[in-house]
Order: sequence, then structure tokens, then C-alpha cells
Amino acid sequence: MTATVAGPPTLAGDVAVSARVGSRRDVLRSLLRDRTAVIGLVLVCLLVLGAVFAPLLAHHDPNKVDVLRKFQSPSRSFPLGTDNLGRDVFARLLYGARVSVGSSVLAGLLIGLIGTVIGTLAGYLGGFVDGLVGRIVDVLLSFPPFLLAMAVLGLVGPGLRNLIVALVAVSWAQYARIVRSTVLIERERDYVEAARAGGASSLRIMRRHVLPNIVAPVIVLITLDMGIVLLQISGLSFLGLGVKPPTAEWGSMLSDGRNYLDQAPQMMTFPGAAIFLLVLGLNLLGDGLRDALDPRTRLSLSRGARRAARLAAVRTGPGAPMSTARPGPDDPSVDAAPPG
Repeated sequence: MTATVAGPPTLAGDVAVSARVGSRRDVLRSLLRDRTAVIGLVLVCLLVLGAVFAPLLAHHDPNKVDVLRKFQSPSRSFPLGTDNLGRDVFARLLYGARVSVGSSVLAGLLIGLIGTVIGTLAGYLGGFVDGLVGRIVDVLLSFPPFLLAMAVLGLVGPGLRNLIVALVAVSWAQYARIVRSTVLIERERDYVEAARAGGASSLRIMRRHVLPNIVAPVIVLITLDMGIVLLQISGLSFLGLGVKPPTAEWGSMLSDGRNYLDQAPQMMTFPGAAIFLLVLGLNLLGDGLRDALDPRTRLSLSRGARRAARLAAVRTGPGAPMSTARPGPDDPSVDAAPPG
């Protein structure tokens, strides 16, 4: 009896793994075919690599003060000039990327993880848990996250750690609501009913069956919202509620340069451009992931490519004889032909 029951799940698991591997390859191909997604990926990778290799790329200490060289224009020694204290803007931009990018990624992942776990529990268990989570989510979503994070930081005090904790504490609600609505649909699927009938526990069903089927929209949402998290971190740092000086961070660099815009525009131009490029790259990458992870979009793109290839084969050039090949059932000309 035991051997008979254990066989099919193993085979089904092997088939599921093979399907997931093939799906990952399809997702990667679809993502690389999307030019805007590739542009976003390149922008994000360049900024991340700049943050990782900041000690190798920056030739000056980002916190070294030298008032004798303040407000210098971009030059060979200082590619992006210097600020009001004579510090290298290029070095501070690279080291600031470590704080801005790192804190945005960490906060975005924590928000997505906490929201996914809470939303899954609320959607699958229902009852009292669902009602309690729903009321908490309603309260959190009734306030703008930025203002609510400001209020939390006003109570606990400024600092990078408190900033990340405040953003995570007020931003997980939207993930929980989206995940809950998705889990409510997934828990009624046949595979969940079969696992429940087979004696699987609720925790195992959520971990092995429900979560793998809702992870794709969560990944897309995290990627798209990471740019919003970056803007929130930079905005709070601009207001003096983020990192403490002299630590370099893009939002605090904007705050330092607002009083010297006429004397040293590079103090605000380059940090603002870095924030813009990273948010743009994350949005383009998120849009590409959304299209690549949607099987209906991938199917429509593949059909469109096949139709374009058939049309190119028929129309070989101006003045060329028309092909006598019989069109296939998916050919557009078949759809356009009149009946009979």
C-alpha cells in the first residue's frame, strides 16, 4: 500500500520540476526579446555594479573634507566636481548607491515577504484570521504610506535602520490584500482539493502548492514597487529623517545641494539623475517581467512572431512572384478570406 501511494507523487513532482525549468527558460527568452526590459536591466545592473565596485571606481574618500577645493567643476581629478565641503561628488554618488540601492532592495524584499506570508495565511485560513488581517489592512491603507512612515520616524527617531523598519511596517498591507485575493482563488483549485484529500496539512499545501502559483505576480509587484521604495527612502532622507551625516545617500545629497544650486548644480543634478535612472530601470524591468511571466502574453508574442515569419516568407520583396504555398490555419490571410 505504501509503495503504491508513494509512486505517483514522485512522478508528478518530477514532471512539475521539468515544467518549471521549461517555464523559466521561456520567461528568460521572452524577457530578453523585450527591448525596454533589456534597457531597464542594463540600467539597474550598471548602477548596482557601480555600488559594488565603489572602492575601485572612486579615487577619493567620499567623506574627506577640503574647503580649499569646494565647488569645483567637473574635471579629470573630480569627474563630477566637488560639493560645498570639497568632497568628491563622484565618490559620494557611488558610495551613496550602496545605501540607496541596498536599503531599497532590502526594504522591498521585506515588504514583499511579510505581505505575502500574511496574505497567504489570511486567504487560505479565512475566518478570524482573515477578518483580523482585513481590518489591519484597511487601517494601514487609509493613510498615505509616506506620511505614515514620517509619523513613525517622528516617534522612533531618524536613522537608516528606523527608516527601513518604518517603511516595512506601513507598506506590507497592499501586498497582503493582493496575495489574499489570489489565494482565495487558488485554494479552490482541483490540485489543492486533491492535496487536501490526500491528507496534506494546511502548511504543506500553502508552501508546496499555493505559494509557487502566486509567486509570479508578487515578483512583478516587488520589482515595480522597488522604485517607489527608493523614492520614499530618498524623500525621507531629503527631509532629514534618513541616514545621518556624513554618510552619503542620494536623498541627503539632494538636501545638501538645494542651497547651492546656483554655485554648484552638480550637487543636485547627478544624485537626481541617479535616482531617475534607477527608478526608470526598475519600472522598465518590472513591465518586462510582467509580460514575460504571463503565459498568455508569451503565447500571443510567439503567435505574432510565427505570423510575421510566414508573411515575410510570402512577401519576399517588391516585384517577386507570390508564393503558391498553401496557408496554414493560423495565417491572417485565412481569417481575412471571405467564407465559401
